Amino acid sequence: MELEESDLLGQRLRELRERSGKSLRAVARELGISASAVSQIERGVMRPSVSRLIAYVGAVGVPLAAVFDAPGTEVPREPAEEPRDPAVVVRRAKEVQAVQLSGGVTFRRLSPAPTPDVEFFESTYPPNAVSTAHGQFLKHDGYEVGTVTAGELTIEFESEIVVLGEGDSITYPCARPHIIGNRSGSVTAVATWLIVHA
Repeated sequence: MELEESDLLGQRLRELRERSGKSLRAVARELGISASAVSQIERGVMRPSVSRLIAYVGAVGVPLAAVFDAPGTEVPREPAEEPRDPAVVVRRAKEVQAVQLSGGVTFRRLSPAPTPDVEFFESTYPPNAVSTAHGQFLKHDGYEVGTVTAGELTIEFESEIVVLGEGDSITYPCARPHIIGNRSGSVTAVATWLIVHA
């Protein structure tokens, strides 16, 4: 029997948590939610929001890119020594596993393989979708660069709101509290994102 997409995400998150050595309760405390809610996410019963997913990977000490890999895939902890003749890595479009989150938001890794200190992915926000189901501002590690490729996204900071149309770009430190959303009631928004961890 083939696993549902949410089951695969949940299985991968549980695997990443177990590898980190953290208990379900410890991760729940860090996320500020119940152990039951974490269990529901890990069993694929509940899809996490964007902000909850980012908080989860931060709590278990892995990059966001780790969730795009199939369960059983190792997460590189330290960058490998550079080979003299670097390998070329190609990933075909049909091989890309998308991750669907709450509200219908979808993330898809664009880099063909995990890349140390860089996360490159695409986000799709259906009409009226937001990065957090709880109205709380998100902040995390790194520096974010984004370009809207379709529709319109709104980036809400504590002191300002920035609306980005197709072709518009933005960059900001991820530690600056923010909420990303699609305020359109009818048009899906798509953006590419680069998060650099320095």
